[in-house]
Amino acid sequence: MDKQISEALIEKVLDHQPQAVNELIAQLQTSIFNLALRMLGNIADAEDATQEILLLVLEKLPAFRGESALTTWVYRVAVNRLIDEKRSMFAQHPLSFDAYAQDIQAYQQESQREDKLILARELKLSCTNVMLQCLKPQDRCIFILGTMFKADSRQAAEILGLTPENYRQRLSRARRKMADFMSQYCYLASGGCRCTCRIDFAIGTQRLDPENLEYSKLPSADPQVLHQHLEAMEKIEDHMTIFDQMEACLLPEEKQRHLQEVVSSVWMEKVCQN
Repeated sequence: MDKQISEALIEKVLDHQPQAVNELIAQLQTSIFNLALRMLGNIADAEDATQEILLLVLEKLPAFRGESALTTWVYRVAVNRLIDEKRSMFAQHPLSFDAYAQDIQAYQQESQREDKLILARELKLSCTNVMLQCLKPQDRCIFILGTMFKADSRQAAEILGLTPENYRQRLSRARRKMADFMSQYCYLASGGCRCTCRIDFAIGTQRLDPENLEYSKLPSADPQVLHQHLEAMEKIEDHMTIFDQMEACLLPEEKQRHLQEVVSSVWMEKVCQN
């Protein structure tokens, strides 16, 4: 989200000016998409959720009273929508650390494919997002805000409706769970990566399509985009560097344009009907 979402822009959006609506969507969509991707673990689900959240923001914007920063309010709208998501792949098929550990250990054999390094990178990007699904929705959101978006405890607590102390305690527990799992089952935690040993299994179970590398197709964004509104005011112990270094993603340009057109069109249609 752009740090400078001005009051003037908000007023123009509330006045239903199409150009202002498009500008606000453009400023919000990357952060919302990245939050949705980490929360839902699937690109298609994240794209759908991003569209719905942007429409919710526009719908609820007249009720915004400025009691918190606009971006904090937007994150709250997004978080409430994502925590309650029931239609995503992992909401339909919940994942636990025990089940994922068994999956990781099920088959490990070095791939002989010539493109294995490219496929291993795709698998790593997918796996880190899937790993997050082992946390319960609110704990997952706490972990994502604290580790990837670098929210300080005051900001994150306001977004989640918790006290700062409760947020810090739950973040610490979530980080310990993730660290314990990774130290046992994920070689990334020790500075290595064994994803090349999982490629053939992932292809065989249709989790990886060598002809359609979805994560690799996503353009990289400036990592500051994830936390330029939620700048960390405190250091968090036992820093989870693997997740902190996850790439911020942009939607491809054509999808950005499509998202803006769809959201703006649906919103303006609702406005005209009222």
